[in-house]
This record gives sequence, structure tokens and C-alpha cells, in this order.
Amino acid sequence: MTSERDAGLSPAADPLTEPIPPVDRTPAGEHNKPHGLGADLLGDVALSVDESPQPPRRHRLRAFLREVRSLPTVLLMVFCLLVGIPATIGLTPAQELTVAGQNLSVGARVPSFSLSGPAQLVQIGNTELDIAPLQVYGPLRPQLTLGPVQRNAAAAAAVDPATSSQVRAAAASTVGKGFLRWYGWATLGLLAFTLAATAVAAYIRILATLRRQSRVPDRQLTAAQIWHRGAGQIRRMTFIAVAVAMLGWAGAGTLAYTGAVKGLQSVRSLSDLVGTYHLSPSAVGPKITGYTGAVIGDSRAARVGGAPVTNATEDDTACGRSSDSLANEIGNLQGSRVLNLACSGASIPRGLRGPQVQGGRTLPSQVGLLKQVEGLKYVTVVIGPNDLYWADFLRYCYSVANCQDNLTRGEFDYRLAAFDRDYGELLQDLNDLPGRPQIIIMTSYDVFKPDANCSDAKGPAGANGLNPTNITLLSSRNKALNDVLVSGAQKYKFSIASPRFASLCAPNGDHLGADIQGLDGTYPFHPTGIGTVRMASAVVQVIQAGRQRPLPGVTASPAPVLPTSS
Repeated sequence: MTSERDAGLSPAADPLTEPIPPVDRTPAGEHNKPHGLGADLLGDVALSVDESPQPPRRHRLRAFLREVRSLPTVLLMVFCLLVGIPATIGLTPAQELTVAGQNLSVGARVPSFSLSGPAQLVQIGNTELDIAPLQVYGPLRPQLTLGPVQRNAAAAAAVDPATSSQVRAAAASTVGKGFLRWYGWATLGLLAFTLAATAVAAYIRILATLRRQSRVPDRQLTAAQIWHRGAGQIRRMTFIAVAVAMLGWAGAGTLAYTGAVKGLQSVRSLSDLVGTYHLSPSAVGPKITGYTGAVIGDSRAARVGGAPVTNATEDDTACGRSSDSLANEIGNLQGSRVLNLACSGASIPRGLRGPQVQGGRTLPSQVGLLKQVEGLKYVTVVIGPNDLYWADFLRYCYSVANCQDNLTRGEFDYRLAAFDRDYGELLQDLNDLPGRPQIIIMTSYDVFKPDANCSDAKGPAGANGLNPTNITLLSSRNKALNDVLVSGAQKYKFSIASPRFASLCAPNGDHLGADIQGLDGTYPFHPTGIGTVRMASAVVQVIQAGRQRPLPGVTASPAPVLPTSS
């Protein structure tokens, strides 16, 4: 029988208290080397106790270099760079500032996978604008949030020539300090993230060491011995992870600063910084003289379906302009020449402010042509239904018993909002016209009254027809369009003209004929010749009243040259 001394289990030979003999590094002792995941995670914990004595400085250098190359430390460095920095940017709150009486906050936009990208300006409740000149490499791209705009004495000083330069300098300094403060807080956040990630990595490595030791029963170490022998390794891993994370963060900050400074060198104005939002159409064609007024707009102003224009140009034919158009009728009532630029199918983006393809021709913008007309006294604008694609809603309401559904309501609201933005651009164009002519905005008209009951309301064969519910809905949407038209006109102190039409299915009190074409007309729901005269009469009344801002809710009545329809 084997004795305890022969088995190596005597109390005098406790493996946890006695020094561990050196590991046999000959091929025959190959089985004693650590293998597998535990060896990769453990790094030099076991090897450090087996090495022969070396000079302390040289030993520390070799241990440090070995730690840099170890798999756990490499993974930790990559994690801190690729996860820690983006997480820090996303989680660090923006710094609140007050600049020129405005509430601002500075921070950084959410990182993307692109190598470079622009800084960003966020206008609360409105939009997000990329600041193209401030192109930044790396993940740290500044973001400035503004709004809502405050009107106060500090804001007034920012646009006062006597104080604007001092305000701009103070604003730049405040914003710069605010971003540095954000960067400081983000640095602390990244440091905390790195230390936390390192602590988790160290815990995993210790667990791996314990797992490896459990597989070598004849060489067990206590927890204290494991910690003592691994403390240096953990310190080196922590130092390396923090140093790499901070160097990466410093590099991101340097790239952000360099990109911002380089971009600002080419900025001379606010439009250079955030881009030009309003770009007015360029003047088109030669100078035009001999006209007192002009009409721009859609098929209602062009009077499609009327008698052809004498000596019509190709543009006149393509646009469906008639000899009894709104421009000609205004000219007849005024005794002067009025230029007709209206075109069938025109909308604000495609027709008034931009080119329009119509009748096989590409027509220049009406505003661009308008800029070349010299000596204008007034301009009449007829626009709206084409921008809203009004015919879509009209056909739909003819086809169903109730068109008051949420889907089409949302679509109408979307189109009206887009029209509102485009209309604002148009108003600015008109406000900047040479000579500042009187601008007259014409409102839209209702086609039916709610109690309409005739063939035009019933619609073509197979249609459900327009019932009072659907007619009321169409009237409410027409009112929403007119509210936008009137509100914008009043903002710029433009005039408003509202023709009074006899609706379809209603008797015409003056017996002059229908004002609106019915379903049997060439262009249903467009003005007739009489309707166009009524439109012209409303415009002439406004012209005669002069360039006075109308009171809210008050519209021009037709001129006495033509009886009003009931």
C-alpha cells in the first residue's frame, strides 16, 4: 500500500503554500502548458510565475508589450473605440446656452457609419439642416439646436448694425465654450465607460483563471494568490484601454475642430453656412414694355375653352390662353394692356416658380418672365387647386357615399402643408419684384351649395353623386385653401380679390348666364366667359381701392360695371 509521503499528500507539502516548481518547458513537459480559451484569457498570469528573474524595468516593458498583444486587451481596445465613443456621443446631453436672447444647445449629432459628414443645425419644430461647409471626419460632428426664436432686446441688438459685430463675436465665444464644456463632460463619460468595460474584462479574465486552475488539481492557488499575481496584468490592461480610448477621443476632437475651423474660413454669411433656402427664379427672356398689369396662374386665369387668341404664339396655344382670359377682361375694364402669363395645369413649383411642360413645350417660369416686364402697376395671382390636385378629391367624393375618411383627410392636410410652403416662397418672389407693383391674390370659389340637386351634382352615369355631406366637406377644404391664400397675402400686405359666383344648380339672378361650366362643359368647374368677367370685376375693384391692406375677413366686392350674381 502506498504511503501518504509517497503520494505527496503530507501536510508539509501543501501546494497552496509552497512555491510552485518551474514548469518543464521541454517537449516532454508540453502537457503542462496552458491550452484553450483559458490560456488566451489568462495571458501571462501563469507564465509570469515561471520565468527566471529579470531586471525590473526590462521585465515590466516585456510584460506591457505582451499585454498589448494579448487577445483580451485587443478586444477591449476595439470595444472602447467602436462602442464606447459612439455611446458617449449619443448619451452626453447637449449644453444649454443663451445667445443673443435665443435658447441654444450645443452637442454632437448621432454618429453614423460614414467616414465623414457635416455638422448639423436643428430648428425645433421646423427642420434639420446639414451645415455642408463644416465637413468633419470621424464620429464627432457638432450639432446646434435652436428655437423657438425669441423676439427681445438681445435679438434686436443682433441685427442692429451698431451692435451686431459685438453680438456675433460674443455669440461665437459662447457657442465655442459651450461645445468645450460638452466635450469635457463627454470625456468623463468615456472614461467611466472605459473603466467599467475594463472591470468587466478583468472579472472575466479572473474567472477564466479560476476555471483553468480547477483543471490542474496538483497546482491549486488561492484567490489571494491569483489576485496578487493578476493585479499587474489588470493594471496594464486598464492603462492600455484608457490610453487608447482617450487618444481616440482626442483624435475625434481634433478632427472636429479642424473640420469646423476649415469650413468656417469660407463662410461669409448665414446663407453660406446653412445654405440658401429661398432661391428666386431668374429673369427669363428680353425686357418687356407696354403693359400696365399682368396675370399669372392656372387654367382659370388662362380661361381654357374660350375663343383663341388672335395671332397666338406657340406658348399661348400650349397654355390654352383665350381671347376672353382674365388678363384681357381686366384690360378691357381698365382700358389698358394686361400681360397674360397664366397657363393651364400650372402649379407653384411647376409653372409659376419653375419651368412647366405643357402642350409638348417646356415653358419658362411665369415669375421669371414677370421680372422682365417694366412699368408694372399690378399683378394678379390665381393659384391653388392644381397644387392640391383638387380633381382627385372631387372625383373621389363623386364616387363614394361619404368621402370624409381619415386617409383622404391626411392626404389633403399633407398637400395643403406643401402648398403653404410653396406659397410662402411665391409671396417672397412677388414682394421682391422690381418696381414693387400691387399684388392681388384671388381666392378660390365654391362650385356647389350644400343643397345642390341637379345633374351636375349627381355626376355622370354610375357615380354616387355629391350629397350634402360630401359637398360640405369640399366647401370646408376650399375654405382651408382660401385661409392659406388670405393669411399669406395679409402677411405681405398684398390685396385680396374674391369673385362672387353663382354656384352650379343655383339660379342666376341677373340672367347673364352661368358663371361656372357644368359637367357638360368643355372644362367642367372652370369659369365661363361671364365668370371670367366677374373675376376681372373683383380685381378692378381692388385696383381702384389702391394698395391698401384689407381688414381681416373683408374681401373685395365686384365693381359696379357688372351686376353681382346671387
